[in-house]
Amino acid sequence: MLMCKQTQPLLSMPPGGLTMAVSSHRWLKEKVAVVMGATGTGKSRLSIDPATRFPAEIVNSHKMQVYEGLDIITNKITEEEQPGAPHHHLGIAHPNVDFTASDFRDMASLSIESILGGRRLPIIVGGSNSYIDARYECCFLWVDVSRPVLHSFVSKRVDKMVGNGMVEEVEQLFYPNADYTRGIRRAIGVPELDLYFPTGFLDEEARAKVLQEAVHEIKANTCKLACRQLEGIHRLKNLRKWKIHRLDATEVFLKHDREADEAWEKLVARPSTMMVAQFLYSVGATRVATEEMVRNAALLLLCDLVGDDV
Repeated sequence: MLMCKQTQPLLSMPPGGLTMAVSSHRWLKEKVAVVMGATGTGKSRLSIDPATRFPAEIVNSHKMQVYEGLDIITNKITEEEQPGAPHHHLGIAHPNVDFTASDFRDMASLSIESILGGRRLPIIVGGSNSYIDARYECCFLWVDVSRPVLHSFVSKRVDKMVGNGMVEEVEQLFYPNADYTRGIRRAIGVPELDLYFPTGFLDEEARAKVLQEAVHEIKANTCKLACRQLEGIHRLKNLRKWKIHRLDATEVFLKHDREADEAWEKLVARPSTMMVAQFLYSVGATRVATEEMVRNAALLLLCDLVGDDV
C-alpha cells in the first residue's frame, strides 16, 4: 500500500506566480497528503485545514479510531469538527474484531483510489505510521510539539476526558477477565481501568485512590505512546530519508483562546496550506504562495472538475 515517492522540500514563489502556474497545469493524480505527529499534537485539526481549502477527503489511520465506540477515550473527531470534509474509516469496525495493519492497507487502498478517481486529494491522518509504507507521491506534514509541553498537555487532556465521561464510557465495555490484546480493548485507558470497576465493595476513599492510580497510569502510557510515535517519525525521516515538512506548534500550546488560534493559523495552518498548494500544482522554485493564490488554485481546480463532469 501507500508506496510514497519523495517530493522536493518546500520551495518559495514570487507573488502572482501561482495562478499562472496552476492555469498551465491540470490536476496531477496519484498525489496523497500524509499528516503525521504524536498523539495530542493536533493531527486532526491539521488535516481539516487543507481539507477545507482544497477538494479533499480524509482517510483515518488511527488504529483505535477505526473501531465503533469509545469516542472519548480514542479522541475521535466529532461531526461538528468535520466541516464539509468527508472522513473515511472512523468507527467502522466491530469493537471485538482484530483489525490488523493488513486490513487497514487493503481498505485504505480502495478508499484512496476512489478519492483519486474523483479528482480529489486523499489526506491520510493518524498516529499509526506503521500503516504507511511506500506507492503514491506523498506530501508529508508533521505537526510537532516539544516533549515537555506535549506531556503537560496530554496530562491535562486525560483529566478533561475523565470529566467528559471517559470512565463511564469504558465501564460499559467492561467484563471480568476481558482480553485486552484484541480489538478496541487495546486502547490506552481500557486495560488501565480494569482494576477500578470491580471495587464496589471498597469505601469511597479507597475507590478514589484506585481510580487516581489508573488515571496516572493512563497519562504515563499516553506519554510513552507519544515518545514511540515521535521516534517512528524520526526513523522515517532519518533512515528512510523521507522528506517530511515539520510544523512546530509548541507556541500554540503555550497560548490560550484567541492567541492560540492566531498562533495555529500563523505557524501551522497557513504554512501547511502553502505546502499542499505547491505539492498539488508543482509551482516554480522562486515564488511565494499567498492565500489569494491558494484560493485561485482551488477555484481553478473546481472549474476543472465541473468541466469534466466529475
